[in-house]
Amino acid sequence: MSIQVIKTLGDGRRYMKTWPMVRQLSFYFPEYRVIRATQLAVTLMPVLALLAATSQVYIHGWGFLPQAITIALFFLSLPVQGLLWLGWRARHPLPLSLLDWCDQLTAKLSSMGVIHSPLGPRACYLDMALLLKAAFERLDDTYWEEL
Repeated sequence: MSIQVIKTLGDGRRYMKTWPMVRQLSFYFPEYRVIRATQLAVTLMPVLALLAATSQVYIHGWGFLPQAITIALFFLSLPVQGLLWLGWRARHPLPLSLLDWCDQLTAKLSSMGVIHSPLGPRACYLDMALLLKAAFERLDDTYWEEL
């Protein structure tokens, strides 16, 4: 694997830990569903890969070992695919509409006395996740119900 792929996987893991897992955001961003599926895949897919591979060898014999390995690798690739998507999304630049919304959210936090640096023109989704995490820790539920 190249260094860029490993860096993207690391960014995906960091983004997965940073993104606030709040249902209100699931209506606007796919991250909630992707993170839930990736977390489930990280815990469940190694077991399913082992079960699928051993059952293939048990039922069909050692002649099906290449197919069993292929099936196991497919199951093991599913959480990697989720982390790769999250890593790509974390470094993807924000559209202007989201950048404006994040600036409004930063102003709201500043009016409450929470110091958070405004997002610049090169902001990415990871920067927005950090801002959202700080906002969900500090703002009350009535603000998020207005969305």
